Amino acid sequence: MDRLQSMRVFAKVVEHSSFAKAGQVLDISSAVVTRHVADLETHLGTRLLNRTTRRLSLTETGHAYLERVHRILQEIDEADAIASSHSQNPRGTLRLYSMPGFGREHLAALLPAYAKAHPDVVLDVTLSERNVDLVEEGYDAGILTGLQKFDASMIARQLGLAEVLMCASPGYIERYGAPQVPEDVSSHACLNFSNMDVLRNQWPMVGPEHTVNIPISSKLLSNNSDLLRHCAAADMGIMVSPSYVLSDDLRNRRLIRLLPDYHLGQISVMLVYPSRRLLSAKVRSFIEFMNAQYPHPESDPWCRK
Repeated sequence: MDRLQSMRVFAKVVEHSSFAKAGQVLDISSAVVTRHVADLETHLGTRLLNRTTRRLSLTETGHAYLERVHRILQEIDEADAIASSHSQNPRGTLRLYSMPGFGREHLAALLPAYAKAHPDVVLDVTLSERNVDLVEEGYDAGILTGLQKFDASMIARQLGLAEVLMCASPGYIERYGAPQVPEDVSSHACLNFSNMDVLRNQWPMVGPEHTVNIPISSKLLSNNSDLLRHCAAADMGIMVSPSYVLSDDLRNRRLIRLLPDYHLGQISVMLVYPSRRLLSAKVRSFIEFMNAQYPHPESDPWCRK
């Protein structure tokens, strides 16, 4: 039995004092109306209506029950109205996850424009380097890289392809010189990611014609790109990182790109969200906003050669 539907049918029968009229209003047959009321009474174990050939009347229990049914149906209708409104007008709290490098360098610059366009949306943003389950942890959307794991059922829209670049500070270059060919890197102090085994002992340099694996010596290992950036800017050594992490430092010449004809691969940057169906307006508006910011997903919008 659909108890909620039976409640609606019962309320309509009382409103119109007729099984037949209630059926006409609800576009169901009188027999179905009778069945709903009978099922409701059977479920409750009591009579709600007194029936004669001429009229219907509520029992004492029916009066008390109808009063509560009206409250329940009103609450449900209000909840539906709120949900429908949220599906049309962006409002409520939008929970976002982002990797720190992208969040700090780019999302922070974009969110004020989104917030201005959608004043009824509250932004709740988490920056973290750990793998997260967006659905399990209650996020509406996340900005992840191709190196991070996420459920295959998630929808992923690529924002761009970030090149992994090599750079050093002007002070370091002045003191030790800039490598002229990939093989020169082996003689330099390298600042490296401790959580990327593929880069631990060698850096694969992708050039115009081929890829060459260069043995490197790590002066510093860390899982945090901010620490590596600060140490590189303090003349400690050469570092590698995705373009979206380095773009501000390169633009302001705190760091200088080395061997500009080479990179260490590409990393896909993706906007990930749980489903295309029945997206709330706040999620849909954020997806559309980010798509407008990054209209060419096969390019690297963060690299300035």
